[in-house]
Amino acid sequence: MGNAEASNSGSSQYCVDVVEFGTPAPRHWIRCEIGKDLLFDTDRLQTYCLTKWDERLYDLLVVAASVQFCDRTKARPSTRWGRNFVVRVPVHDPGHWRSNTLIALQNALSFLTGDQWCFDFVARKAPAPWQDNFDMPVENAHAVIPYSDGLDSYAVAGLMKREYGCNVLRARLGSESLNKGPIGDSSLPFASVPFQVRFESKRSVETSARSRGFKFAVLSGIAAYLSGAKMVIMPESGQGALGPSLVPVGQAYEDYRNHPLFTDRMTVFLSALLGHEVCFTYPRLWHTKAETLAEFVTKCPDGPNWAQTRSCWQNQRHVSVSGTMRQCGICAACMLRRMSAHAAGLTECRQSYVWEDLTVARYEDGAAASYGNREPRGAMHEYAIAGTLHLDHLASVLQSSANQAGLSRQVFLLSRSRGLTEEKVRAKLHRLIRQHAKEWRGFVDSLGPKSFVTQWIGRGEGHV
Repeated sequence: MGNAEASNSGSSQYCVDVVEFGTPAPRHWIRCEIGKDLLFDTDRLQTYCLTKWDERLYDLLVVAASVQFCDRTKARPSTRWGRNFVVRVPVHDPGHWRSNTLIALQNALSFLTGDQWCFDFVARKAPAPWQDNFDMPVENAHAVIPYSDGLDSYAVAGLMKREYGCNVLRARLGSESLNKGPIGDSSLPFASVPFQVRFESKRSVETSARSRGFKFAVLSGIAAYLSGAKMVIMPESGQGALGPSLVPVGQAYEDYRNHPLFTDRMTVFLSALLGHEVCFTYPRLWHTKAETLAEFVTKCPDGPNWAQTRSCWQNQRHVSVSGTMRQCGICAACMLRRMSAHAAGLTECRQSYVWEDLTVARYEDGAAASYGNREPRGAMHEYAIAGTLHLDHLASVLQSSANQAGLSRQVFLLSRSRGLTEEKVRAKLHRLIRQHAKEWRGFVDSLGPKSFVTQWIGRGEGHV
């Protein structure tokens, strides 16, 4: 660790010392204080404090928060993707964390983010403040499902409830509590994310946020451990789970945030740390989002409420129209949602989106009349083009000779991950891509040849 102490003054390593209150960090290290930079909400922690709660879980939450802090505060280099992190974290039992747990943790994070991670665990100076245990009726749950305001999680939660009954617990991934009531209501376990990472404005510089997959897997894994569940149900459909790794952006590292190859590594890590094996399953892996939505609307009583979900990740200050928060309508997530609703034969109110009209010839004319940031420049415009091209490139993967090596590699790895033959995986993957292509082209055709979206992918009249 000695060589790392000078790393933040000019070398390639980025050293972060996670400390307790009043503890200084070594010279040239970034100091990250528990209770100041990493905030643990007492009420939210109560929804995780069940009879099996132990110190390893608190330490795991500290590690997850520390990873988020590192990921967001160190910008990726302009000439390459990966970064080199050295992170020191105080835990209750350093010896346990330095065993096989350390190797599994570093493997999972490096695979997920494309960075190098080196952890050092030191003993805490003071024990974490424990909460009273609550005897919640969650023992022997069948499964846990990560839950947000998104369409996939809402639809798959409904489908899984229909299949398994009430033994599927939801672990909240968003900022609000699941029941929309007081945060920490002990009647609903795992209702809120129990920590928040605070960044100084000048420090929060990296937006790729690949570490989010680790945070969500940790929260789901803890919920499974506490409830006795052996299975975490990943709600992503095939386009969301596999698409980002099949069609990487530019020179960026493949996006594995919702991919089985990442959650396989999380299974190894959680087993090493907690002694509890959690299987991450993907019931909609070989289906499109449209197929999932259509099945949910047909089979589940809550189906008509699908339009109340939110797919857009933009925050309120970027997508407010006359003081009302909407979805942007043009990022990759929104475009996939709109395409999926179209393919499922469903419609949404135009006012659900900032970009109400995708049929117009000019990008700036598609936004709501009172929206200000409509000009074809800046991050919003770039996200719109990138999202459109991602969906279009995914639709043409099977026709591109340049993608065949990557497809073959995916088939090989997925066959081992999912316990299927390569022939079965190849057939399922090719069907998924062909179905996506059918849905995408049908959606684009519905916009007409003059649409700015159609022009961006080279199928329209004129040029943007």
